[in-house]
Amino acid sequence: MIVAKDGSGNFTAIQEAIDSIPEKNEDKVIIQMKGGIYEEKLIINKPFVVLEGMENEEVIISFGDYAKKLGEGGAELGTFGSYSTLITGANFYAKNITFRNDAGPGTEVGQALAMYVDADKCRFEDCSFLGSQDTIFLGPLPPKPMKGNSFGGPREGAEKKVGHSYFNRCYIQGDVDFIFGSGVSVFENCEIFSLDRGMDVNGYITAASTPKHSEFGFVFINCRLTSNAAADSVYLGRPWRDFAKTVFINCWMGEHIKREGWDNWNKSQAETTTYYGEYNSHGPGGNMDARVSWARVLTEQEVKQFSSEKILDFLNSI
Repeated sequence: MIVAKDGSGNFTAIQEAIDSIPEKNEDKVIIQMKGGIYEEKLIINKPFVVLEGMENEEVIISFGDYAKKLGEGGAELGTFGSYSTLITGANFYAKNITFRNDAGPGTEVGQALAMYVDADKCRFEDCSFLGSQDTIFLGPLPPKPMKGNSFGGPREGAEKKVGHSYFNRCYIQGDVDFIFGSGVSVFENCEIFSLDRGMDVNGYITAASTPKHSEFGFVFINCRLTSNAAADSVYLGRPWRDFAKTVFINCWMGEHIKREGWDNWNKSQAETTTYYGEYNSHGPGGNMDARVSWARVLTEQEVKQFSSEKILDFLNSI
């Protein structure tokens, strides 16, 4: 199927193409998109969907919802209702697409997700993810809300199955906790760009909520961590939940990365339960000797378990 805003394809809106797919689809469905800005709050709830931007054409999926925005009934949308794109269909593949939330900085609008993934076996290649606070959420939702509050959003009450996802040659932009959640995800050959908020602490790249018994959480391999923020002002991560797992392997890090690397989010108990590790970090912000005492410097033997093929057994099937 071809989606084109100018009417030259089968559909003029992406959601129309998704909605035309059978609920229990079992075959790969390729949806190609011609260039343009598709202003849609997109829900991809069918399995085996392939979404491709046509070669040499810029395809942007963009919406501007945000946590503090009032929805139906006058209630705020909240973090998980603020998404621009939501994926709940397994075996999803995207290529050459920019996913954007253009609501604005979190200091003004709160959280604003560009991408909400709550599905297994998802793959993104040559894609961009643009947002500020909470750019990418990798589900499912953690089992317990913080401070007893309801999560809200479209996936509250859904069955909690840890999803697996792969990001290759992608560009991800944000500031506070902009890659977060409980999914198992590998980021390989990606650029991770931290925005400047003009503050002493300009942000946190990750906020994992990895389930206690999950072997892996977020793994970054051969990535570049870049920024326009001041030196020594961005953390690699902080634990949304106590058993957060995040690892950086062979990554170049700019001077914006804080010397200590990691923050405990004012939860001292998390220092004994998190798994934060690095191997061969390099660049101005890659001095592993200066990290907090409770972070790990991985050995050559330990790092072998973190290959994308070992963590994600579906890579050769998509």
